[in-house]
Amino acid sequence: MHNAHKTPFATTRLLQNASLIDGTGSPAYACDILIQGDRIAQIASHIDAHHCSANEIVNCQGLTLTPGFIDVHTHDDAQVLRDPQMLAKVSQGVTTVITGNCGLSLVPWVTQNPISPLDLLHTTEFKYPSLKSYASAVEAAKPAVNVAALIGHTTLRACTMTDLNQPANEAEVASMAKHLAQAMQDGALGLSSGLFYQPAEAADAEEVKVLTRVVGQHGGVYVTHMRSEMDSIIDAMHEAADAAKAGRTPWIMSHHKCAGPKNWGRTLETLALIDHMSKSQEVGLDAYPYNAGSTLLRTDLVDGVIQILITRSDPHPEMVGRYLADIATQWNLSQQEACLKLMPGGACYFQMDEADVRRVLQHPLTMIGSDGLPHDERPHPRLWGAFARVLGHYARDEKLFSLPQAIHKMTGLSAYRFGLQDRGVIKEGAYADLVLLDPLKIKDTASYDNPRQMCEGIERVMLNGAWSFAQGRGTSDATGQFLKRPSKL
Repeated sequence: MHNAHKTPFATTRLLQNASLIDGTGSPAYACDILIQGDRIAQIASHIDAHHCSANEIVNCQGLTLTPGFIDVHTHDDAQVLRDPQMLAKVSQGVTTVITGNCGLSLVPWVTQNPISPLDLLHTTEFKYPSLKSYASAVEAAKPAVNVAALIGHTTLRACTMTDLNQPANEAEVASMAKHLAQAMQDGALGLSSGLFYQPAEAADAEEVKVLTRVVGQHGGVYVTHMRSEMDSIIDAMHEAADAAKAGRTPWIMSHHKCAGPKNWGRTLETLALIDHMSKSQEVGLDAYPYNAGSTLLRTDLVDGVIQILITRSDPHPEMVGRYLADIATQWNLSQQEACLKLMPGGACYFQMDEADVRRVLQHPLTMIGSDGLPHDERPHPRLWGAFARVLGHYARDEKLFSLPQAIHKMTGLSAYRFGLQDRGVIKEGAYADLVLLDPLKIKDTASYDNPRQMCEGIERVMLNGAWSFAQGRGTSDATGQFLKRPSKL
């Protein structure tokens, strides 16, 4: 038994009669769990309530106890500071968010005028020159989730380069590498890239490889929104794999999809390639359980075929919640012209085939990430519903995988892939990040028409040994930690 008392007076909680799914993929089993302070002290078939002197006893009869969910793909960098209650995440069982995805991080750029797409993170929050300063801000904000951070390649370019429309020169690459090395020393999980987006697409392969070598030296991961998720996706996958091999680091493919009607069905090809690559290097991928993505308004994604739902428009906020085709008809413009008139803004793009979504979700290397945009006026429903949708719709109703397998994809697998120690599994000595849910009731309610809706079926959420969510609302009891990757050096 692991004694994890922070003080002699640490709170002791006893959870009785739980159906426990431990995050490893193993089947559920009945047990009691004793929590002392912020750690799991004992797991046993029966723990005597009087003997352990528990401050609180919770009867979990009929409910399933799981590790807290880890949202591996978020853009919550600023949200954890601006809205530390984090209800969109806490209400669906998330206890840890990983920030800095798609090459976009608040660190290490200080500016009042962030370029697109960095403005997705909110324009007023670029004031952290180092990961250490950002970590301090997180701890001061006391968010209701733990926070772990990737460093964005686009952000590194923005803070070191004068012309982003070309590959970085030797001095600029060296400056990026220096910033990244410092962040890795301060506990960053690794590097993320967004080569799909204009500020980073000019980067050449060698620029990225220099940075992955820094990541590899510190034992981190390389996470990438690849250069293409459409026609050139296979070439983009090879580019990502080569960058990771150069750095001797694992790589993770962000929100895997085959986008656009002419690429539907190609996950048969991409997942076969993933299987092949995984024999010679460590590979992972994340996905969200929807057939629509969400990003900035971009004319190159307007093909006249797929539906496009406007989620944000700075010049025309009255058009939020309407489809681009309808707006174009009203304005007597082409969809391309209407898109230009609505920019800058954001949209949901219905660009994936359901069979591809299911195939990716089912793959054994797939983790779950919401990829939600919390600053959109009308966000994609994945921000509030992704994890419940996996558990309710795809695991229980569609039987795409078992409940323990679904839980593994959002807990143990995620913690392993990102090097989060004592998280993502329920075992003696691990942190008490826990979710108590009703497997028969778990259901996402957020929709494209009404996206800010809490899911059903989450009874309680525990963060570091204290309740962060109970009785349908967030509590003020729990405080998240900034999670640092253990240094390899």
